[in-house]
Amino acid sequence: MPDPSPWLEKAGDRHPEPAGVVLVAHGGKSHSTAPARRGLALLRMLPFAHSLERGGRAHRTEVGSGVAVHLLRYRLKGWNGPAMDAYRDAEWAVHELARRYPGRPVVLVGHSMGARAVLRAAGAPGVVAVCGLAPWLEGSDPVDQLAGRSVLIAHGDRERMTDPAASYAYALRARSVTDRVARFDVLGDGHAMLRRAGDWTSLVRRFALGELGAEPRDPVIANAMAEPAPAGLRVALEGVDR
Repeated sequence: MPDPSPWLEKAGDRHPEPAGVVLVAHGGKSHSTAPARRGLALLRMLPFAHSLERGGRAHRTEVGSGVAVHLLRYRLKGWNGPAMDAYRDAEWAVHELARRYPGRPVVLVGHSMGARAVLRAAGAPGVVAVCGLAPWLEGSDPVDQLAGRSVLIAHGDRERMTDPAASYAYALRARSVTDRVARFDVLGDGHAMLRRAGDWTSLVRRFALGELGAEPRDPVIANAMAEPAPAGLRVALEGVDR
């Protein structure tokens, strides 16, 4: 059988000539060469994807209208050590989006393994911002590719799968290459992002659409980026009604 290939799944309405683009990447396993399926990890990211597409429909620029949102479908379930399969797929996806929508700004959003993948892929041309939710990170993950990008990280304080201390250390290192880094503590929630699902979704929408210019940049996020460490990297995410 031929090797599987990654592909992109459209979320919401089509926007053949969009003003901006978002890539959404779901979580996975540290080690697995089983073919990726349309499972719970991907389904968990659908509310984020659809919120972004709906929120960006009114966005208009001289090059297009709306925000095209695509979910990354991996070849394999796992990261798989030095193979970094999820990152390779994210790298392919960013370049594929640049081919489909030349000149459009791109925001990357990922959860867990997907967050690790998109943070590493953020150095590609056209990427303006990247958002990591409950990211799986290690001390070896690079930050140089984040130069010139806006970075948002959020982690629950009831996390049992990935390490909030590692995401704080990563955000601190990221501030050495970009002055637009914020990190939020989502109090009372864990890896699945279900207890405060609306707050997670709102945070991602405000960040991504603000960076694309589809709505004004959110003052809470802007204030966190302006705060020196540790304050701007340990911001308690307030509940919102949006």
